[in-house]
Formats: sequence, structure tokens, C-alpha cells
Amino acid sequence: MPIEQKHRRAELLETHCPGLEISTENAVLESHGCDWTRFRKPDAAAVAFPRNIEDVTRLVAAAAEHGIPLVPSGGRTGLSGGAVADAGEVVVSFDRMRRILDFNAVDRTLTVEPGVVTQAIQDYAAQRNLYYPVSFASEGSSQIGGNIATNAGGIRVLRYGLTRDQVAGLKVVDGSGTLLECNGGLVKNASGYDFRHLFIGSEGTLGMIVEATLRLTDPPLPSRVMLLAVSNLDAMTRVFRQFNDALNLTAFEFLSASAMAHVCAGHGLPAPMETETPYYALLEFDCADPAVEDLALQHFEACLDGGSVADGVISQSEAQAADLWRYREGISEAITKYTPYKNDLSVRISEIPAYLEDLDGLVKSGYPGFEVLWYGHFGDGNLHMNILKPADMSVAEFETACGRVNPGVFELTRAYHGSISAEHGIGLLKQAWLPYTRSSADIHRMRAIKAVFDPMNIMNPGKLLG
Repeated sequence: MPIEQKHRRAELLETHCPGLEISTENAVLESHGCDWTRFRKPDAAAVAFPRNIEDVTRLVAAAAEHGIPLVPSGGRTGLSGGAVADAGEVVVSFDRMRRILDFNAVDRTLTVEPGVVTQAIQDYAAQRNLYYPVSFASEGSSQIGGNIATNAGGIRVLRYGLTRDQVAGLKVVDGSGTLLECNGGLVKNASGYDFRHLFIGSEGTLGMIVEATLRLTDPPLPSRVMLLAVSNLDAMTRVFRQFNDALNLTAFEFLSASAMAHVCAGHGLPAPMETETPYYALLEFDCADPAVEDLALQHFEACLDGGSVADGVISQSEAQAADLWRYREGISEAITKYTPYKNDLSVRISEIPAYLEDLDGLVKSGYPGFEVLWYGHFGDGNLHMNILKPADMSVAEFETACGRVNPGVFELTRAYHGSISAEHGIGLLKQAWLPYTRSSADIHRMRAIKAVFDPMNIMNPGKLLG
């Protein structure tokens, strides 16, 4: 976009929103105009830093009047380009809206501004002997508004569900600058359409979340973590079923041998066990009684005897549990230097072995010479496919090469009635592929809903629906 047009957008907002902090410094445009996606370069016109709901409503109303596109920005940890401003948009950062507004001990709810970091919510709950259960590798920098806008998942969906399941109420500014209050923290509310659930997972395309009321729950029981060397994916399914039937699982993750090699090399971790297998399972389970650990070990022995598992380790302290979790949670950081092309896929748990076998064959033929590694949330059917960029290939060439195989990957996913985006969102990178997951009737209705809440199409345009 011409620099003059970008300057004009910033000037218009400064004129109509006196007192609102707006930056056009190059370093700020660069840092706030992108997320963890590495396949698009930021090109923002300005970055606005509202401090309260009134700032947001004035900003959006002015943007709607003058047709200025807005991109909401939280912790910018997304992986699908949902927070990328690459077409002269104005970024709306919630870095100045980080207050915890209210804690209600009776209702067990916490009301926060959208810029509060996920880990800060977890820590606040823990200090009151409660628990906010949504957990993932970027929780130390991601913000709750972004979590809600993308319906963030993570490692404990098996037990607690997604972010959607924790949201009791929202305040949202829609694309006309109108403040909407959704559900108000009620447990029961049968009064018609629940707009709250439209905004959760909408990727900022319908409105901007300016306040959230979250449900907290009981702190988890003491737990144990096991890391198991698993012979194949069919065995992974058997192991999951055996432990899930016998224990109260909090998480059941998996990673491939190549993922294990990269996380060990990237973080200087020792091999967790002598035995090497094609796959590894990491599971966490409630263990408040020594008898539960004995039961877990009995099932481990049964898996050994049946050939599903070749080796394994179990934590005996919180420190050891954290060390075992590093083998799973450290993968993404360990492979960042390879500019991985990520596909975030999901199918029913029972379909994973057949699906992944078909997919692995397709990927090997489609990406000859590329290293492909797998990991993800086996317990909720979510697979992360990561293709690593060769050192001698440009980012643009690499993206083009990966894109050529996407139709086959997504067609196979559709054949298994799965989703092309389990938890990362559609964003900028995947909106062209949305028809592989949603029908034309679905997309038509999604566009109609967007027209109601965002009539001027200023809310994160180009994302999700294109």
C-alpha cells in the first residue's frame, strides 16, 4: 500500500480518537503487525493501543465511518496468520488492557480485560486454590482475548475441553462500534441465540473482545506423567484405550521419533530412555493414591507383554513431570529455526491410525526430500504435521512447494470427515482451503453472519472467509 494512504489512515484515527495512543514507528509496526507465522511480511499503517472499552468503541466507530480495516493483536502467538497486517491495516493491540477486573468466589468466575496473559490467569486462580485449565506452550505470552478469538485448545482438552468451555460471558465491540454484552456470566440462559459462541473462534472477524468472564474449577489432584515408547499407531490406539479406561487421564499426547530427535537436539535434552521406537506417548493422570500408580504400572506391564509398548518412564516428583513434559512442549520451539510449514489437522480418535498411515504415504510422495515430523494431541484427535524447510530453499519457494500438496492432504482429511484446522484457526494462510472443511451452505451463512456484525467489512478482513 502507498505510504501516503497508510499515513492518511493513521491521521484520520488520530483526529477522530483524540487521546488514543497510536504509533507509526517502524519497529512497532514490524513487531505488532505479525504473529508467529513466517510466510507473510507485515505492512501495517499504524498500531493503536486502546486503554479501555471506550477507546475501542471510538476507534472502531471511526474506522467503520472511514473504511479503515482493523487487525486485532494479542500475544501474536498464532500460527495461521490471523494477526498479520500485510495490507496497510491498522493493528489494534490490547497490550494496555491487562487488568483483572473482578473475582467472584461464589460463582468461581474471573473477569478480565483481553490483554491479560494466559499464565497470569492461571497464576491468579492458583493463588485462590482454583484452576484455569487451558494450557499450551505459548501460555506465557499469549493473551486471553486471542485465546477466545481462536478457541484455543492445548494439552488438557481431553479432560477440560477448549477455551469455549471456560467462557461464561463476553463483552465485544462489533464492526459498527456497538458494545455487545453476551451471557453476563450466567450458568443457564435459554433466551435465544447465544452470541458469545459466535465470537469464540471467529478470529476477530466479527468484533473485538474487550472483556471476558471465565469459569474456574477445582485444582487438579496430584498427578503422574508417563512417557512410553510405542511400536506403531495401532498400538498407540490400544494404549490410549487401555489407560483411558483404567485411569482419569488429564492428557494423552504423541510425538514421532523425528520430533523426539529434534526436541532433544534443540534443547540439549538426553534421550528419555534407551529404547527407540517410531512413536512416543506422553500421558498424565490423576494419582492421589499410591494404589493408582500401582494400577498404572500394571497396565504398563500389560502393554509391554502385549507388544504395544517397548519401554517407558514415570515421574516421581513435580520436577520429573515437568522434565518429561519438555519432550512434548519443547518441539515447536526446537523446530522454529527450520521455518516449518504447519498443518493442524483433526479426525476422530478411532480414525487416527488409518488416517495417519494414508496421510504419511501421501506426504512422503508429495514432499520428496523434505523432513516431515508429527506430534499432537492424540487424546482429542488433533495431529500437527510439520514440514521443515531445507536450508537452500527460499521461504517463498518452500511455501509454494508445500501448497501444491495441500489439496491432497485436505481432500484426504475431508474423506475422513475431519478438519483442516483443529486449533490454530484458518487465518490468512488457510482461508482458500476452508471449503475442504465447511460446506458451501456453511460458508454462505458465515458470510451472512459477518455482514450483520461487521457491515463495513473492517474486522480482520482477508482472514477466515477471505
